[in-house]
Order: sequence, then C-alpha cells, then structure tokens
Amino acid sequence: MKLSRIKTDKRDAQAICDYGIYNQVPLYNGINALQAECRQLLSLKANYVKRRTSSKNKLHGEEVLGKPSKLVVRSLNNDKRHIDRELVKIESRLLELVKKSWQCELTLLKSIPGIGDKTAVFLIVATDGFSKFGNASQLCSYLGTTPVIKRSGSSERGRSRISKMGNRQLRNLMFMYSMSAYQYNKPCRDMHHRIINKGKSSKLALIAVCNKLIHQAFAIVKSGVP
Repeated sequence: MKLSRIKTDKRDAQAICDYGIYNQVPLYNGINALQAECRQLLSLKANYVKRRTSSKNKLHGEEVLGKPSKLVVRSLNNDKRHIDRELVKIESRLLELVKKSWQCELTLLKSIPGIGDKTAVFLIVATDGFSKFGNASQLCSYLGTTPVIKRSGSSERGRSRISKMGNRQLRNLMFMYSMSAYQYNKPCRDMHHRIINKGKSSKLALIAVCNKLIHQAFAIVKSGVP
C-alpha cells in the first residue's frame, strides 16, 4: 500500500481497488441463519457470564461489610439464579444447533482428552467448523497464543509474550482447559513436563499445552480420525 496525504472518499476507493488488484483477496461468504444464531448466543452467553461475576462480587462485598441488607442479598441471589437458568438454556440451544450441522466435528473434538462440550462447541462456532483457517498455526494466531518477539539491535531485548490479538474469549477458555489437559492428555502432559524441566515457568508451559491442544483439534477434525 502507498502512503498518501489525501483523505477523501475517492482516494479511499482507489486504495481499496489497488489492494484488490495487487493481492489475492478471497471472496466473502456470508453466514447462514444457523451460524448467525450461534454467534448471537455466544455473545449473549458472554454478557451473562459478566453479569454473574458482577453479582458474585457484589454479594461478596456486601457480606464483607458485616451488615448486609437482607433485601440486597436476596435480590443478588435471585439475579444469580436467573442468570444460571438462562445460561443453561443458552448452552443447551448451542449444543442443539452444533449437532445439526457439525455433529461429526463435535464427536471428533470430544475424543480429545481435556475437551468437553463447552470447549468443542465454542471452537466449532468460532471457526465455522474449522473452515475459516487453512492450518493450525493460523488458528493459534486467531486465538492470540502465538509469541511476539521485540528486539532492536543489541540495546533492546524485550521479553517474549503472546500476542493476545485474537479471540479473547476462546483464548481464555482454551487456557483454562489446558490446565486439565496436561493432566489427562498424554502428549500435552509430556510437553508440560519437558518445558518445566527446562526451568521455564508454569504459565509458559500451559500456553504451550494450549497450542498443542489447538494443533490436536485441527488435525483430528481435518483428518476425520479421532
């Protein structure tokens, strides 16, 4: 792309045209009604989870004060119970929709130790059944679990960190499940022990386990062999 000092609709349109000429841009495929509903349900689920956490924190704060209002406590507990019921409905509907279009992918993902219904459903919906990515490395980049190295000559050597540039909800979910995967998934457990034995931190080992899980999931879904 070329630098420009002019910002007009005509110049922007020309820049978009030039990008399409000099780059191989894939055609956009719109989502169908099922995919749209799945994404809406995931978004609503995330909002409810935030609300439930807020209610829990507020309830804990009121109890710490020593003199919690009965009305406030009852209202917060009612709100939390309502959110719990709605989350059960949302998760049930999500699982039903995924089984309609991606039953095979769901079964394959659940064959991986450490991945259950929630993780499998989230992975399938977020990736449209793994059709949005050509390889596992692209999926890792989408999750933001790939390392970013900052160096400039010999004076600046920043500490390597993960990019965190992708889907934060899916990244957090995969990181949480990596804690159980390294206990029950033999390849993940071997990798975790190998990294820990090198003197690396436990968090770094869990991130590596997370990437290992993603590669396992991608390979199993694409090959069709559990």
